[in-house]
Amino acid sequence: MTNAPDPARASADARAAAEHAGVTVRPLATAETGDAAGLLTSIWGTATIEPPLMTALAHSGAYVAGAFAGERLTGVCLGYFSTPLGEALHSHVTGVDPAAGRRGIGFALKLHQRAWCLERGLTRITWTFDPLVSRNASFNLNRLGVEIPEYLVDFYGQMSDGVNAGQGSDRLLASWPLDRDLPTPPRDEDDGEAGTGASALLTATEDGLPLPHIPDPSARYLSVAVPPDVEALRRTDPHAAAQWRGAVRGALAPLIDGGRRVAGFHDHRYLLENR
Repeated sequence: MTNAPDPARASADARAAAEHAGVTVRPLATAETGDAAGLLTSIWGTATIEPPLMTALAHSGAYVAGAFAGERLTGVCLGYFSTPLGEALHSHVTGVDPAAGRRGIGFALKLHQRAWCLERGLTRITWTFDPLVSRNASFNLNRLGVEIPEYLVDFYGQMSDGVNAGQGSDRLLASWPLDRDLPTPPRDEDDGEAGTGASALLTATEDGLPLPHIPDPSARYLSVAVPPDVEALRRTDPHAAAQWRGAVRGALAPLIDGGRRVAGFHDHRYLLENR
């Protein structure tokens, strides 16, 4: 990673990502907020952001954008200014229609948000994500290059939506520095030094349940496994999913609180480096 891309370069990166995904990313008009709220509701199974709030946030200067495939809304991203004021944006929600397929729409939305921030002199975007969701961890750490400064236990309290109900609301805080280039995505088959030399703190049994280990405390890297697809596991075996919540919390939270750096995510494992 090198120096910060200027806003013009970031905008070009965002346009290229949108073209690759087959969408146009732009601010939402007031008349489109109903569709945006409906899309988010369809993803989470309950209302998340009401249209009037989207309109108010956009009018106040916050980030309220959508990805369109032709005339069809396929993704929504919403964020508001955060502390330090003048430096950071907190991205509250990003959702992509599952029917749109995994073709890079989420990446296009984040690059549009990045360019929008750089045009306004902001240098950091934060958001939270569930540490058990493997695909989000890989995207955030490997594709965007976020930092993980905090493990937030039951951050939202008990949630009643179709995704999180009954599963607790632990989150990792993602902090995305915009004053660096995007990382080169790692090859799936190569964990590099961190993966091959990591001492395991949590793995999975043959039955797919969490298995704690006593790691080598002097190891440069420790690894913490998560389920390959916790969303499917919550539907088929919610008890096992709840076991993973407790096990990952018990492994990850003390390491992050103790100063270990989340160095990457490979093969459904967090890799944590001793600073």
